[in-house]
Amino acid sequence: MEKTTNQGNPNLASELVVGVDIGTTKIAAIVGRKNEFGKIEILGIGKSESLGVNRGVVVNIEQTVGSIKAAVAMAADKANVDIGEVIVGIAGQHIKSMQHRGMIIRQSLEDEINQKDIDNLIDNMHRLVMSPGEEIIHVIPQEYIIDNESGIKNPIGHAGIRLEGNFHIITGQISAVKNIFKCINRASLETVDLHLEPLASADAVLSDEEKEAGVVLVDIGGGTTDVAIFYDGIIRHTAVIPFGGNIITEDIKEGCGIIKTQAEQLKMRFGSALSQENQENEIISIPGLRGRPHKEISVKFLAQIIQARMEEILEFVLFEIKSSGFERKLAAGIVVTGGGALLKHLPQLVMLTTGMDCRIGTPNEHLATNDDELKNPLYATGVGLVMKGIEKYERDSKRGVNAVKIEVEPAKEEKQKEAKKIAGHSKKKIGSYFTDLIGRTKDWMSDDIE
Repeated sequence: MEKTTNQGNPNLASELVVGVDIGTTKIAAIVGRKNEFGKIEILGIGKSESLGVNRGVVVNIEQTVGSIKAAVAMAADKANVDIGEVIVGIAGQHIKSMQHRGMIIRQSLEDEINQKDIDNLIDNMHRLVMSPGEEIIHVIPQEYIIDNESGIKNPIGHAGIRLEGNFHIITGQISAVKNIFKCINRASLETVDLHLEPLASADAVLSDEEKEAGVVLVDIGGGTTDVAIFYDGIIRHTAVIPFGGNIITEDIKEGCGIIKTQAEQLKMRFGSALSQENQENEIISIPGLRGRPHKEISVKFLAQIIQARMEEILEFVLFEIKSSGFERKLAAGIVVTGGGALLKHLPQLVMLTTGMDCRIGTPNEHLATNDDELKNPLYATGVGLVMKGIEKYERDSKRGVNAVKIEVEPAKEEKQKEAKKIAGHSKKKIGSYFTDLIGRTKDWMSDDIE
């Protein structure tokens, strides 16, 4: 974030943040900052076709680098800034999650539980043995248990010997993360931090009230559909479904006997997730290839193809909701976002399939402007990444550290002031596994050069 500089307006502070959403169908770069009213001010957006990513995973590094460069250059030009550092999202079907309980035995009943005890407990979670090639990405506390007394959200200041915690653990393939770093580095950029994309999207489109009441975020991307379930203000379940908007396009292509470009245009312009909302006599005429006769396709038939696949995706979503154990606790229902949320009549189909309330999630609630371009679920992840980056900048500024490297211990008086506040982890281990991974990036790059 510090390397993001401004060429045209010297009044812009250095806390400009750039979020890069590397998706299957598009790569979006968004430049933003927080204004004096606490809202997010977007200064520039760049979007390019994603050519080297399949289902959230980089499959062609050179093509991905080209797409990243194009999106970032467009955003930099619109915002009139030089972009050097970015916040990047990670997703893909390699992402997995699980619940785990950890426990430590403290040495003294006299001393109160402090941040160091929380750090030790979370460190133990990071030492869990994963499958080969997998690493822990996030360790998210759910609740703490002190001497068998459960339901404690903040254990700091309590007395007790046995400290336990229930954790939501998210894992991913180390090779997938490494490839993202390579692409960002070869695009002449530096990665400040990585975030799980569903968590970023949730920040952009969900309210605190919805997270408290219980809500399901369904982010329908091009290659995958991400599911994140919140209850009591805490994320409780995450999952990645290996189907998204691209497979609907493939269904249209096969079902109508047309090329992929035409299928995508049909989906975007005339597609509907509910066939009963369309009339039998609505016909679309598609030009034939190289002088061949044109084709006529019924809008209702097109909707039937889309509805069949969307129902399948929603069945997977419903399975994840039931698997989470929170099926009857989700008072806020379902919020659908991502590019797939642009399908007409999708909320109605979601309500029919799941029996839960549904709305489309757009990121404009947290934004300072009413720009119509940003009132689009397509940019939910990108805006969420900017919000995550701003949070990190503010947190690091308070602690007197830079974007990546932890610098000095706070003064003794400041420690005493912060003693009663709980953090996810200590100042030295901000951000979990990714902080260490970012520190190793230069070693990987030097190995590649040699």
